[in-house]
Amino acid sequence: MTILVISDIDDYHWRGGSGQADVLISCGDVYDQVILQAAKAYGCRSVLAVKGNHDAAADFAPPIQDCHLRVHVIEGIRFGGLNGSWKYKPKGHYLYEQAEVADMLAGFPPVDVFVAHNSPRGVHDREDEIHTGFDAVTVYAQRAAPRLLLHGHQHVNRETWLGQTRVLGVYGSRLVT
Repeated sequence: MTILVISDIDDYHWRGGSGQADVLISCGDVYDQVILQAAKAYGCRSVLAVKGNHDAAADFAPPIQDCHLRVHVIEGIRFGGLNGSWKYKPKGHYLYEQAEVADMLAGFPPVDVFVAHNSPRGVHDREDEIHTGFDAVTVYAQRAAPRLLLHGHQHVNRETWLGQTRVLGVYGSRLVT
């Protein structure tokens, strides 16, 4: 399965070209119209997404499927995810305290691909008070051992291993097989 992963695209139009992918995954902070344009450009049969800290509170436009605390099975592969970033400012959508995320993920089942806006704590963190990962995502990855954990928010294109989990930070777009 080929996955087109997109994240943190501050544009109203898809400018990432075209190609072939089975699934599009948005890790947040991408307008719905851009998600749909990218999915069309790559011929994606399924579109999954989580919201980022700059996204509107509205539901995703169909056929985008929300992954926040939900499990979707595509071709036998289980996908699930988590919206948002940590609460670094007093107002905004999809901003959570570390303890809130711990409660949300405490009983979340294992998946093969975990989709998040924010990274696991200590993986791809930046040296500011905004782009710091969630402790509970690290704990979840250690407990559930997804094969792949995809995230945005940190504005990095980086690959790291967290135990048995391949962690990919995506800024813009990336094809993953």
